[in-house]
Amino acid sequence: MKRGTQSHPRLRKSWEQKSYNDQIISSSEMNSLISICETLFPQSQLASRNPVPFEVAEVMKDKGLPEAVMLVRVVLWLISTRLGTLLLCGFICLDKKWPYINNFSNLPTEKRERILQNWSSHRFLSSLRLVFYFLKSLCLYFCFSLVDDNCQNPAWEEIGYEPNTATTDNKAAVNQARPLENGIIETLYETPSTLIQSLTNKGLSVKEDPENNVYKIKCDVVIVGSGCGGGVAAAVLAGAGQKVVVLEKGNYYTAPDYSSLEGPTMEELMERGGMIPTTDGAIVLLAGSTVGGGTAVNWSAALKTPDPVLKEWAEEQGLPLFGTPQYNFAMQCVTKRLGVTTECLKEGFQNQVLRKGCENLGLEVDQVPRNSSEGHYCGSCYYGCRSADKKGTDVTWLVDAVNLGAVIISGCKAERFLMVNSGGKKREQRCVGVLARSINDKITRKLEIEAKVTISACGSLLTPPLLISSGLRNKQIGKNLHLHPSLMVWGYFPSEGPTSQLKGKSYEGGLITSAHRVGPPPDQRSNSMPRALIETPALGPAACAALCPWESGSDMKKRMSRYSRTAHLFVMVRDKGSGEVRSEKRISYRLTSEDRENMTAGLRRALQILIAAGAVEVGTYRSDGQRIECKGKSEDEIEEFLGSVSANKGPLTDHFWSIYCTAHQMGSCRMGRREDEGAVDENGESWEAEGLFVCDGSILPSAVGVNPMITIQSTAYCIAKKLAESLKNGEFII
Repeated sequence: MKRGTQSHPRLRKSWEQKSYNDQIISSSEMNSLISICETLFPQSQLASRNPVPFEVAEVMKDKGLPEAVMLVRVVLWLISTRLGTLLLCGFICLDKKWPYINNFSNLPTEKRERILQNWSSHRFLSSLRLVFYFLKSLCLYFCFSLVDDNCQNPAWEEIGYEPNTATTDNKAAVNQARPLENGIIETLYETPSTLIQSLTNKGLSVKEDPENNVYKIKCDVVIVGSGCGGGVAAAVLAGAGQKVVVLEKGNYYTAPDYSSLEGPTMEELMERGGMIPTTDGAIVLLAGSTVGGGTAVNWSAALKTPDPVLKEWAEEQGLPLFGTPQYNFAMQCVTKRLGVTTECLKEGFQNQVLRKGCENLGLEVDQVPRNSSEGHYCGSCYYGCRSADKKGTDVTWLVDAVNLGAVIISGCKAERFLMVNSGGKKREQRCVGVLARSINDKITRKLEIEAKVTISACGSLLTPPLLISSGLRNKQIGKNLHLHPSLMVWGYFPSEGPTSQLKGKSYEGGLITSAHRVGPPPDQRSNSMPRALIETPALGPAACAALCPWESGSDMKKRMSRYSRTAHLFVMVRDKGSGEVRSEKRISYRLTSEDRENMTAGLRRALQILIAAGAVEVGTYRSDGQRIECKGKSEDEIEEFLGSVSANKGPLTDHFWSIYCTAHQMGSCRMGRREDEGAVDENGESWEAEGLFVCDGSILPSAVGVNPMITIQSTAYCIAKKLAESLKNGEFII
């Protein structure tokens, strides 16, 4: 049997089955792109032929910002010409023979490498740095993520990567009925005629309106989003006797469907295929887009809201909810429902490194609570948990909701909320539901869902654009976006020699089981929140290659050959800086100087931990490949290296630059005491529209400082409980 054929076809999609459009960019641009791919990863069986350049071109068309794509295309076209190559590449392209000036594609590999190296660190043309980063990241990502019909990639064997695509050992998970089967309608597989029948069979009132080309559906509560907030709200409100409909634009998958294949999984389960950059390219964001939202693909860390944060929100920001016994009770209910455990029976390679390094330095290392069993050793939960051990909302709260009569409609994207005049009440408008469409092109009629209460729970990146497209004008909508920005460091631990005692590979074992808190500076000891948090990332080979510094093709090959024994640590800060998101593709963000100082302290501590654990070489992800071989180095030399490490800015601002990553988005529709302080009130209700609530990470007043899953779910629990009481008392009617 072929590898991975037990999984869902969409999660093992082969490039061999794709039909590429060769008209996306011109033939001259494509020739330039092929040459760049060949240079970045020479002699790859994938890089220079179909499909990598075509995949890069498709991403440019489907997911890139128009101005960024235009810039890349102009550069590709220019270097397809001799004069353009001279302009952008300099005298390297000159030759003693006719035609004396070569275009990029006709240059030997070593000259092309020098050109890309120059682009990477160009001191004056920041646009060339951005083009280099864009093409380098995409090309290397697809070199390691694409799979053939046998779910194989020729580059994996060279780097010692063997994804676990075998049938899961959890036979119960494979054989059991799909947990949400009784309540889910998957529009991806419906037709116009079967959709009406499916909606009716689930107990919903449905009327066709051919004149307006909609299906009219009635319920008590409609929730947009099925992740942390939406899942909890659905369970609580369905438990209060309300007829709940949950809309999720992603598709529904269960444990046997998951493949552990990085490329197809990222494309199907992550928002925009896991490729969400800020407008300046400095930060890459990850967000889930499937039933269960981020909880289906997150890294399992289940940390309660820190006490100093609760105190800050309750006292300084004037939101009493976070200082109440009700909130603490909510955290208890959430951790119980998620089956949170605090021990780990066996740690994976990266967490062993973190723990050993901390212990050798005499530093505290925390055991990280997880929403899985103590023996959970899955190294690919961020591609969906194939053992059904991790407890996301898709196997907990949403199951509760469905068992209580809720209906989940997947493959259904909300377009706008439906508003009417409030009739002289406290708010100008009243929300009466949502207009949505299926991602299935066969279903052309939209869904108009009428409800007493409407909840936006589609996350900090999508809730603000949805509110804005619905006509809301509060100036706080989309602002105050916090990201927990992170930078990575790495250490190489050969499988033979002194470091052989650290067992396993970088992609095996629990994702986050250990953490170290970098304490505050001496003048801030009264604030017990750490300057930074050091944890271990889940990093597949494609993501690793995309983020890795590129110095040359041979250096990239060497780096990737060490992939399975390279331990990565990431440094996360509780950001004081913030950003803004007002449309789905435009996210802006800036760190403060304090954020950078805290990040720098964290990076230096993380490198110390790797060195103390026995790494033979350590480095950062700075664009020039900043690193040091540890063997034979004096303490002074190590300290000199650590002193050179800092939190660099992105490719548009520094010739030596770093790319930040984040999987946490918070605060873009934050709670506030008044309309000028937040997009919603303490109950989660919009200041502008009665009956419209927000129930996701966007309502958090600021960054949490730890993985926010428990905080979001606990806040959603409190909001939903209070809302259930209001509905019971008849405060909201259709």
